[in-house]
Amino acid sequence: MIELVSEEKCITCGICVKVCPTFVFDADDSGLPVIARQEDCQTCFVCEAHCPADALYVAPYADTPVTVDEAELAASGVLGSWRATIGWGPGRTKLASIDSTEFINRILPPRPQQRTY
Repeated sequence: MIELVSEEKCITCGICVKVCPTFVFDADDSGLPVIARQEDCQTCFVCEAHCPADALYVAPYADTPVTVDEAELAASGVLGSWRATIGWGPGRTKLASIDSTEFINRILPPRPQQRTY
């Protein structure tokens, strides 16, 4: 579940507030997102994926909050790392471009040959 909004990294764009499907965030008077309803977090990572500043940390534990240390998360490269993992953001490799699973080939018929004229 959502555990951290980095006040230092946050650019107060409000995207996390807008994209959260369960309305976990409120914004304070300065526009900084505040985790207002942590128990409603579904651990979907949508907020972390959309954060352009990599200022959010969603822990992979959906059932209970965990204590996190922002400095530790930043030093280990975990803070906001979901965007990098899925390839969102400038200069990052998109997962779809490196996906080598054969699943799609099993469900789609072979592509018809293109005609050459």
